[in-house]
Amino acid sequence: MNFIIRWLVTAIAVGVAVWLVPGIVIIGGDSAWVAIAIFALFLSLIDISIKPILQLLSLPVSVLTLGLFYLVVNTLLLYIAAWLANGIFQAGFYIDGFGWAFLASIVISIVSALLNSLLAPERDR
Repeated sequence: MNFIIRWLVTAIAVGVAVWLVPGIVIIGGDSAWVAIAIFALFLSLIDISIKPILQLLSLPVSVLTLGLFYLVVNTLLLYIAAWLANGIFQAGFYIDGFGWAFLASIVISIVSALLNSLLAPERDR
């Protein structure tokens, strides 16, 4: 159940990023919500599996940059999720450049944090 909530929060955050960031285009034709759901699924799976390893490996650089390097790690994960979604299902994102992906990772991080704080049960607060 926790993964499904995480997936839905990520899908909403990705939808907001697509709406706000002009350098992110949805690939998938008329059913944009399907492309967003597929991309959010890959992003959620990558966040659970690969992200902790990358954060551990980038810990020295993150300490030097006061945690800002984690945004670069999130940007890399966006590229990986877009590559997987486009390669496997031909649905997902087209990212116009690193700057747009960086901005999208900031938007996704902020929206996800806000939604997770709203959806967290009282005992987790």
